[in-house]
Amino acid sequence: MMTKEQMRRFIAARAARELKDGDVVNLGIGLPTLVPLFIPENVHVTLQAEDGIARSAIATEENSDPMHIIDAGGTPAVAALGGSYFDSATSFGLIRGGHVDATILGGLEVDEEGNLANWIIPGKKMPGMGGAMDLMVGAKHVILAMEHTVNGKPKILRRCTLPLTAVKCVHEIITEMCVFQVTPDGLLMTEINSEFTVDQVRAATEAHFHVALNLKSMLA
Repeated sequence: MMTKEQMRRFIAARAARELKDGDVVNLGIGLPTLVPLFIPENVHVTLQAEDGIARSAIATEENSDPMHIIDAGGTPAVAALGGSYFDSATSFGLIRGGHVDATILGGLEVDEEGNLANWIIPGKKMPGMGGAMDLMVGAKHVILAMEHTVNGKPKILRRCTLPLTAVKCVHEIITEMCVFQVTPDGLLMTEINSEFTVDQVRAATEAHFHVALNLKSMLA
């Protein structure tokens, strides 16, 4: 049984395998920020932060910036070698113009049609939608990386109940249990974590889904 931290790293590692050499990538806050730890050495991507950094990198004591710049999630950040800073309008021009190849986001709820709710938690102070709405519509490939359940309750639903971030924009869902592709015919499970069975995935998933005939292991 994985611990919560092992689960998060497992999901991030699997999501990292979706990135291709040369991709411009935007990472959401939370779990997706772990993805750079697992990008293969032969895959070089440009991380873009919607508040205005290209080739974003996490700030450390060795590379800290005197301007105390942060990324969109509030984490101290810098532009890595060859990167640059620019204004938010330019950054969103890149996103809305279709220049981001992939975005990896977390989610509160996702449903059979690829609708996503990830910006407001009932009863908690709302920080704002941020750039998620633009990324969902503007990025060429939208990957949802999240835990399969919360407090034992499914997060992959027949229909989202929380306010939507965007409609029919998710292409792929990666959890600690499996990988779903969002297709015109609904969700298709293409990979499974060998620690779980298909029946266990069904028990943890409210949404209907089909199982690929050539179901693969997430560990492959």
